[in-house]
Amino acid sequence: MAKAAANTKSPKARAQVPHTLGFGVPATSDPHHFKVVIPKASTGKVSISEHLGLQSASNDNAVIDRVLLDRPRWTAIRAEVQRAFNARLAARGLKPSAWKVGENPVDRLLGKELCVLAWAVEQMDMEKIPVAVRNWLALRPEERWWLFGMTAMSTGGLMDAGRGWRVALKHALGDVVQSELLAPRARRSNGVKDDIRLSLDLFGEGES
Repeated sequence: MAKAAANTKSPKARAQVPHTLGFGVPATSDPHHFKVVIPKASTGKVSISEHLGLQSASNDNAVIDRVLLDRPRWTAIRAEVQRAFNARLAARGLKPSAWKVGENPVDRLLGKELCVLAWAVEQMDMEKIPVAVRNWLALRPEERWWLFGMTAMSTGGLMDAGRGWRVALKHALGDVVQSELLAPRARRSNGVKDDIRLSLDLFGEGES
């Protein structure tokens, strides 16, 4: 009995575990998050959009459509993305999730990281996508956030495929072998580090 009691969390301990929706989205009023919509039709495209929530200046820009992925490309990345995200959630003591047909809420930082990969593979040859996934997994979270920020500033919209940073991501993740991609680990200057001081919500600290 004593052993069973020791393994049972107290109400206070349970209350300290944040309640989340989907992949780590805080269950609060209108949080900043991403949404991945998977249609029922097996040929339907998967959409990824950013929902600014209370941070939006007006209803007109509250939702930003970021990318549409052909179903085969989504299928090629979904399993590894889910595994990576759930590992991050588990490290924070949060419940895991799984992709399902319909709307899938994603924490705002994880959503930014997903966009980097989605932008990279949206026009990539299918045979190169496994390389892109491996290279994306090898990046640190803060590197993915930086890449998202740089891309979103100029070519982060639904109609920006094949332009600017979107093309750069395609070649950086799909064409460069992993050892070369990881070589310049010291490339971040202090100035760039300041640029990626984002609000990490459940995954760190700071303000966006």
